[in-house]
Amino acid sequence: MQNKIENMRVTDMAGRLAKSFLYNPLTSMLGVFLILVGYIALVVTPREEDPQIAISGGSIMVVLPGATPKEVENVILKPLERRIKEINGVDNIMSIAAENVAIINVMYKIGENREESNLKLYDKVMQNMDQLPKGVMQPLVKPFDIDIDIPIMTFSFYPKDESKIDQIELFQKVKEIQHQISDVENVAKVELKGERKEQYNIAVDLGKLSGYHLSLGQITQALESLAVSMPSAKGRTNSKELVVFGAKNAIESVEDVEEIIVAKYMNSIIHLKDVATVTRGVDIQNFYGAQITYKENGEFVPLKEQITLSVSKLKGTNAVFIAEDVMKKIEEIKPQLEKDGIGVIVTRNFGERANEAVNELVFHLEISIVIIALLLVFVLGWKESLIVTFTVPAILAITLFVAYLTGQTINRITLFAFLLSLGLLVDAAIIVIENIHRHLHSHDAADKELDEIVVEATDEIGAPTNVATIAIILTMVPMAFVGQMMGEFMKPIPYNVPVALLASLVIAYIFTPFLAKKLLKKPKMHHHQHGLKNAHENGDK
Repeated sequence: MQNKIENMRVTDMAGRLAKSFLYNPLTSMLGVFLILVGYIALVVTPREEDPQIAISGGSIMVVLPGATPKEVENVILKPLERRIKEINGVDNIMSIAAENVAIINVMYKIGENREESNLKLYDKVMQNMDQLPKGVMQPLVKPFDIDIDIPIMTFSFYPKDESKIDQIELFQKVKEIQHQISDVENVAKVELKGERKEQYNIAVDLGKLSGYHLSLGQITQALESLAVSMPSAKGRTNSKELVVFGAKNAIESVEDVEEIIVAKYMNSIIHLKDVATVTRGVDIQNFYGAQITYKENGEFVPLKEQITLSVSKLKGTNAVFIAEDVMKKIEEIKPQLEKDGIGVIVTRNFGERANEAVNELVFHLEISIVIIALLLVFVLGWKESLIVTFTVPAILAITLFVAYLTGQTINRITLFAFLLSLGLLVDAAIIVIENIHRHLHSHDAADKELDEIVVEATDEIGAPTNVATIAIILTMVPMAFVGQMMGEFMKPIPYNVPVALLASLVIAYIFTPFLAKKLLKKPKMHHHQHGLKNAHENGDK
């Protein structure tokens, strides 16, 4: 029978695939392999709630001391803007002219490669340094880093008892935690918001300052002189021992600050305490802060000062795994936090949300597959339904594996593409199994072997099924050329749906005939044969 099938004449790719894999001993292994590969791709492919969109741009800051805003505009902004417009891919430019400084914000078209865009911007600025006026300082080119600026996790650290731990101690403890979280693999950036740093606050009495004929500039100059590091003297003794000379810290208390000499007036030394009040506290010039309220025993706790620690991930990494690693680190730190009287609350966890979103859509995919299977049971039969149902996981497995190889992530849009194409994925398998079912129940089926019927039925529908699938794919392709934010956001659909549809053709032509040969049987045709015999006898008479 196998030789007869091999000698069958087929006209389409569908028949050739069906004939090639019908007796191949590796077909079963191929099916298992596809399911296994799909499962591995589902586990290892990075997960995130929404797809990361490539946004590139940068900010250029040029300082020209003593220049007015009008001068800055004429001699810095306009020349640089003309040159930056020459860069391919620039979407818009926004400039700011202020006293002594020019700021140019450059935004590239969405989808431009960030690294290449940053390099082109830096090169263009450096190449045109000769067009900037004399006295201008070295331009500062700072690229936008949108990929890692959006945190996937945020934690709020607050004092449980404010009488036992103040804001300065809280900041120092959270600062240590920040360093520990930075060591977690694939964590790109860890930032603090709402922190209060320790500092000496100096409140200058302007009346006393005027009485001593002093200026704020003199006070500032005296304080800045303390910021200069004293170089250490190093040398070697006769015994070849290294000797290092150091100096004790100049500032260790409020009294040290108060004793700073700011000037001499009428042969008298004027100390800082003579014209100002010095206190040790937090950075009062920082007007930003953060507060939190939470439920405890069913009641809201009054607002408390807190420090927010935000964690961002590297582009293309798995938000779920990173969130789990960060949470493990926090759990390790919690006993020490309890000891220090510090509470912590997770206020954002995109990793957990991404995992829930992916799992929910996977669950909906499973429900959809079950619904399709039940419908086919009533239309074709349970064996035919089982065959079609198997093809769906195999198709999704191929699509997931291709998405993993091309660097995509599993997110809501990717899974929406799968849900969108799910009804289309089973079309080819349903068409093949329905045609096999029809051929098995035709009048001439009694004269043919089951294998022959399976290959013939698959080959018969190959051409129209191919054309219909290609037509659907072509309706998806234009979506890949949609620009700006919407195009980038919806790009997983034109990337994944065509792959899934092509996979559905191959799976339908390979596994549907193979499984039909294993599961289906030719129905008994006694009534048809009896009718044909009577017709022949009547014809002879």
